[in-house]
Parts: sequence; structure tokens; C-alpha cells
Amino acid sequence: MPWERVLERLLAGLRERGFTDLGASHLTVLQWPGPDDLRPSELAAQSRMSKQALNYLLGQLERLGYLERRDDPRDQRFKRVVLTERGQQAARAMRDIVREVESEWEERLGAVRFAELRLLLTDLNGHVTADRTQPKHD
Repeated sequence: MPWERVLERLLAGLRERGFTDLGASHLTVLQWPGPDDLRPSELAAQSRMSKQALNYLLGQLERLGYLERRDDPRDQRFKRVVLTERGQQAARAMRDIVREVESEWEERLGAVRFAELRLLLTDLNGHVTADRTQPKHD
């Protein structure tokens, strides 16, 4: 439920800041650490979505002016995702909104409990990320 609240706040905050054309599905692509300088296949894996679904969203975000797909300077067979200035503005706005939510939660929980929550979530995220990158054994 807290994640749903953050998502609601992100969408409302983005609309208030003039990013009225972004929807919840776009936030999957733009969420931290963001798509900048990733290949679409890397971004699909990071976002845990199919390449086809991701390419659909990338196309939408490209048409809306948030990103571009450019040739990979290291390997011309591939593309890299690059945020435009508008995309960078949206990413900064998203970070600001999350900071606002965190400040509110810190006020409600108290500084010590919120710091503990942040530490526990960061630790858990590290474990989940490591689990996802480890090869599966049958």
C-alpha cells in the first residue's frame, strides 16, 4: 500500500508540475535509476517487462518528447535510450516528489524510525537485486 500512495503522489505531483501526458505505465520506464544510457533490452530486464511492451512505452515517451533512442556509439547494431531535457525535468520532478513523501513519512514515524525503515528497505532491495541477478539452478 505505501507504494500505491507514492505512485498516486507521483502522478498528481507530475500533473501539478505540467507533466500531464505521463501515465502510471510511463513511470515504470522513468523510475529510478532511470533509462538514461541503457539499451532497451537492459531496460526491459531492469523493468521486468517484455521487450515488446517496453518498446511500446519507449515509442510513446519518444513521441511525447521525454526520450530518444540513439545509436550506441560503442556498437552501431544497438540503440541506447537518452533522456531529453523534458525527460530530465520529469526525472528531477519525480525525485522532488519522492523527497516530499519521505519528509512526510519521517515526520509521521520520527527521524530514528524513518532512518531504520530506510536502512531496512535499502538492505532488502540489495538482497532482492542480488537474487534477481543470480543464475537459477534447477
